[in-house]
Amino acid sequence: MPTWTFLSNHALALLCVVRTPGMRLRDIAGEVGITERAAHRIMSDLVEGGYLTRHRVGRRNFYEVHPNVPLRHELVSDRTLGELLSGLLGRQPAERRADGQASRAQRPAA
Repeated sequence: MPTWTFLSNHALALLCVVRTPGMRLRDIAGEVGITERAAHRIMSDLVEGGYLTRHRVGRRNFYEVHPNVPLRHELVSDRTLGELLSGLLGRQPAERRADGQASRAQRPAA
């Protein structure tokens, strides 16, 4: 495993929930290579920072991504989370409802 990467654990955890909004903390931790406790802290940071909203559905948490929120560091504060994710994913992230489905405005045309 490399000793460093270009993306922080916060960015990697965020990518996990963009791909799978109902992903469990255990699975996020495994994907990122951190403890469940660290994953919980990161998800709480992202919720508190306004990048995500946590919705409880049954026994699971689903995360709603807010792509219009500006990035925090002064070097990139003129950019949004959606722009960052678009660059990493090659597409704009869809806003998701609490049930994990894309919102009506973001769904692809049938």
